[in-house]
Amino acid sequence: MKVTKLALFMQLKAKAGKEEEVVAFLKDAAALLEQEPLTVAWFAVRFNQSTFGIFDAFDSDQGRQAHLSGAIAAALMAKYGELFEGPLEIKQPDVLADRLLG
Repeated sequence: MKVTKLALFMQLKAKAGKEEEVVAFLKDAAALLEQEPLTVAWFAVRFNQSTFGIFDAFDSDQGRQAHLSGAIAAALMAKYGELFEGPLEIKQPDVLADRLLG
């Protein structure tokens, strides 16, 4: 069983009128995880109508760095200006505890 040690978190604000495109983008991004075996956990969430978030967890810095240079990150950077407002802020927290089933 993998143990998560590191994470990434981004809060994202959809541009007005782009909210459902963001939903589709985030759901489609999940398919790209097949290319990222070092990503232990990945979640796309919606806080309210226009605020979203992405949380990822990794068991090593190698996994976190691979994710930052992987397909999901590339897709996010390519669409960021079209779908989201404000600067992209990627937080890199440490995971203190987890519970992953499976």
